[in-house]
Amino acid sequence: MKAVLNNIRKCAVIVAHPDDETLWAGGLILMNRQIQWEIVTICRKSDADRNPKFHTALKIFNAAGAMGNADDGPQQERLAIFDIENMIISLLNHGRYDLIITHNVHGEYTRHRRHEEVSEAVVNLIGNGRLITEKLFMFAYEDGGGSYCPMPMKNADVKILLPDNIWRKKYEILNSVYAFDSNSWEAKATPKEEAFWCFDSMYGLSGSIRERGKR
Repeated sequence: MKAVLNNIRKCAVIVAHPDDETLWAGGLILMNRQIQWEIVTICRKSDADRNPKFHTALKIFNAAGAMGNADDGPQQERLAIFDIENMIISLLNHGRYDLIITHNVHGEYTRHRRHEEVSEAVVNLIGNGRLITEKLFMFAYEDGGGSYCPMPMKNADVKILLPDNIWRKKYEILNSVYAFDSNSWEAKATPKEEAFWCFDSMYGLSGSIRERGKR
């Protein structure tokens, strides 16, 4: 674990929804409290239920953070990527990080378009220099086309089996803070092993992500 995050001091976690940070990377965050974490989500700022829950989770993670108000309707109508890019920039406190963590370009399950759009926007922002980072991690999960709960991709660059106490804390955030009961999809899907694609070079990033992120 220490080798994976060696020399990482400042990290931005950029996600679509409040709870994504916990579901896909909560263990990593909990196990590395020495890092200055900043978590932003592009959706649900005006949601009177999810907004306070997200900020409670931020306190548990000892993280800074902010929320956007992108449309999150069930129709999943495509948003303009440039608008998402501008929103992400407006939500972040800084433009330079040691590490950025975000969604897989193909998402983590079948399917939520906002996950894919956030990933595309982050890659664009790094590519055009509006965001600067030494490393990029992308969540590496798949669900067999919806046939089972998301699980780590077999060829992920990094897979972290969470200690039981860390997994239980992560589950508690989803269960007690975000109020997903034990029968919910979120509770059942909570991974005990977290997985990431890791990119140490930002050169040719878009092409390498498309190739390595294939399921």
